[in-house]
Amino acid sequence: MSIGPRLDLRQSQSLVMTVQLQQAIKLLALTNVELEAYIGAELEKNPLLDASDLGTTDAAPAALTEPASADQLIAAGNGAADAPLDVDFTAETFHHDGPTDSITDGGFQQGGSFDGAGAIGNGGSGDGEGIDFDAMAAAEPSLIDLLIEQAVAAFPDPVDLVVARHLIDQIDDAGYLTGSSVADVADRLDADPETVERVLGVIHTFDPVGVGARTLRECLTVQAREADRLDPAMAALLANLETLARGDMATLRRVCGVDQEDVSDMIRELRGYNPKPGLQYGGERAQSVVADVFVHRLAKGGWVVELNSATLPRVLVDRGYHAKLSAAPITGHDANAKERARETKAFLSDSLASANWLVKALDQRARTIVKVATELVKQQEAFFEYGVNYLKPLTLRAIAEEIGVHESTVSRVTSNKYLACDRGLFELKYFFTSGIQSNDGGEASSALAVKNRIAHLIAGEPAAVPLSDDKLVVLLQAEGFDIARRTVMKYREAMGIGSSVARRRAKLLEAAA
Repeated sequence: MSIGPRLDLRQSQSLVMTVQLQQAIKLLALTNVELEAYIGAELEKNPLLDASDLGTTDAAPAALTEPASADQLIAAGNGAADAPLDVDFTAETFHHDGPTDSITDGGFQQGGSFDGAGAIGNGGSGDGEGIDFDAMAAAEPSLIDLLIEQAVAAFPDPVDLVVARHLIDQIDDAGYLTGSSVADVADRLDADPETVERVLGVIHTFDPVGVGARTLRECLTVQAREADRLDPAMAALLANLETLARGDMATLRRVCGVDQEDVSDMIRELRGYNPKPGLQYGGERAQSVVADVFVHRLAKGGWVVELNSATLPRVLVDRGYHAKLSAAPITGHDANAKERARETKAFLSDSLASANWLVKALDQRARTIVKVATELVKQQEAFFEYGVNYLKPLTLRAIAEEIGVHESTVSRVTSNKYLACDRGLFELKYFFTSGIQSNDGGEASSALAVKNRIAHLIAGEPAAVPLSDDKLVVLLQAEGFDIARRTVMKYREAMGIGSSVARRRAKLLEAAA
């Protein structure tokens, strides 16, 4: 074989990440807030894009199609359509033939205390336990984070902890409990009003003292009690804050039964209390989570899955403006005028192609999200019917194979997106959990379902003889869960539940108090 230059013809395949393909991948992973910012930037750059009002249109949504491939998304920008394009916020409905399993009696399934109380489900990957420790270390703890941390230490009983988390979620930046009353919370969680009131009383003693109060009077009363200053005179003064605000000292002396000097001392004491205890933590509450997908139950059985169109801007291609710009004459007859005409034509052509592609990509993003969410609801229908005990093991690959997309597409679609249903607000990643194999060879159970069962067993344990981890293993294995002791310990600690020794000590202290 001679050594020398020569020409060879070879065939090979490779994936080229074009700019539009990168944008299509990026759009899938964006949250609604990030998407709105992205579209705002595109509106500034592209004069042919027009943002219409938020909300749904009168026209019926178009039928769902299969999620487009990368080639289809790229091709969408290579030509102009014959009619104006718009984003259709699609929905999909499906029915079931009957219940997937029977409803068990007792437990928390009826009230939903463990069916999403605490508002947001776990994020993460396969087993639903993923935690971004770097993000946690970088961020300053908020008031809600501090309260939850104290609640985990203060409430060894899982039932009390669920009630506490629900109450803490309704505390505003100033530290006041807003929204539901104690009766509403008790009804929603299927708990006793006395239990909710008792848990709220413990929250009042958390740092900062007075947090969780429903009124200014209650907030100051809690702080006076903690300072051991809540005598009958101070209680009478707190009961007449309106009189104090008017400056009617004569009435205050009479209702409190003290002289002017004592009234002045009590007012000086009140000025040392904090009427808004939550604001000392910066007053910055974590941004409220808005659902990306709604799941509604149909009266005749089945479910409807739809996007939250209220948070998505609708984008149109302004073809009238394109025609107006294209028909506008270029003044001048010199060479520069011809060059400007060519540049204008090229700019308008690129802008139109980019606008067409963006509108179609947004439409396909919406369809893909609905497609993934619909399949997720189909796979986890028992959860939506009966609660977390019926959550099944599920992987990203299982969803991807059912709807015919790549696993990475499902991962991007489910990242930082939330689903709202009758049981609460959940991150889509919440429904992807690892499985605990049944020891009788039956269907595997979700790790979240096993956690819930552990919480139920501990909630019903005798106060004098709490269940050890070894005893929990025996009980779980009797119910068909093939689980090791170290796994029980890991799940128990992840739920903030102490060991049997710590629980026994806490219950003895509670009984002594």
